[in-house]
Amino acid sequence: MSDIRSTLDALYSSRSLQHLGNDPLSFCHRYPDPADREIAAVVASSFAYGSIAIILRTLEAIFAELGHSPRRYVEHFDPQAGLRLFSRFKHRFNDGRDLCALFWGMRQMVEQTGSIGSFFLRGHNAADRDISGALNRYSAAALALDYSAVFGSHDIPADSFFRFLLPAPVSGSACKRLCMMLRWMARPADGIDLGLWNGVSPAQLIIPVDTHISRISRYLGLTGRKASDWRMAQEITAALRLFDPADPVKYDFSLAHLGISDGCDGKDPGRCTSCPIVGICAQNLTK
Repeated sequence: MSDIRSTLDALYSSRSLQHLGNDPLSFCHRYPDPADREIAAVVASSFAYGSIAIILRTLEAIFAELGHSPRRYVEHFDPQAGLRLFSRFKHRFNDGRDLCALFWGMRQMVEQTGSIGSFFLRGHNAADRDISGALNRYSAAALALDYSAVFGSHDIPADSFFRFLLPAPVSGSACKRLCMMLRWMARPADGIDLGLWNGVSPAQLIIPVDTHISRISRYLGLTGRKASDWRMAQEITAALRLFDPADPVKYDFSLAHLGISDGCDGKDPGRCTSCPIVGICAQNLTK
């Protein structure tokens, strides 16, 4: 266990800002104002699915329209103007209606509570072991907002994939994008994460499980599960708590970028020779 801890701590310490440039989180760092960063975090994390190249291309297109202040854009968002502006928007499952619903939902959250963080904290319990319950309540509350200005009716239509942007642990989903947003917002500012939400303890966070985290975590023996679901996310996080109970998901960024930026796919022995976790990786192809 000490070998794993020391390797992961070294990996965390050696994180590269070049990796940040290849990450959706980079869009938040474009803005100095915390209020702008919060809005940017919701948008950037919401569409962080698919290949990194497609994600960054989508986000560039969105942020080109948000101007110098995403918060001001959301505060004054006009759904009908937005539907015209984003009529050709498409990111895999989601279309312009879904994007506009996201903006409209954020506007309502800000109007009701002053910020996205305050809206989230209405359903958060600081005594909970993790953020399972808070995410369930946040997603339910966000989906219960009135989207008739976008969809023409209070209910979200069946042909919309807007609900995909707001999954919940109760459904079994790993909730990767919401967990990623929470990591960005709740972990202390460290040059990567933002440290903007003080009401959520880093100890309560759950690791965002994507294809890279699920695969590499199996290589490291952090999980034995095959399905990338909420139970896997909790299992990996529980294993990481043994190394840092107060901040278990601090390892997420550097572990994920072994795959995202460094190309680890468990198939190329050449990549293993320079991999920083080669000494503890069960998939070490150079053995």
